Amino acid sequence: MIDILIIEDDDVTNFISQTKLNSLGIQNISIVTNGQMGIDYLKSNHCPDLILLDINMPILDGWEFLETKNSLGLCPDIPIIITTSSGRPEDRSKASAFNDICKYLEKPVNYDDLQLLFLNLKQKKIEL
Repeated sequence: MIDILIIEDDDVTNFISQTKLNSLGIQNISIVTNGQMGIDYLKSNHCPDLILLDINMPILDGWEFLETKNSLGLCPDIPIIITTSSGRPEDRSKASAFNDICKYLEKPVNYDDLQLLFLNLKQKKIEL
């Protein structure tokens, strides 16, 4: 069974993501709405199998979340999929600097692509 942590500040996106993931048979989904809440979640819960991370959020954005998570050594081997509305080349370039980011997806997310990633995750074959 896959445990997923979604770090996303948009309630509509969270509802759609949870509904789509449930339809893929994924039931263990935790949602937090900013990077600081994501850090707090990782400190007080087991590590999820996968993190879906938005970049542009209040309080602690996605980049700050990644830097903080890595500096604290939280869940170092957990793959992260960036899900963002940013198609900026500099964001894609920045994402490539983080070893734990396995995919960069622009919103709206194609859930068929995400389903394939989950199948690969189950087989521990997620590729960059």
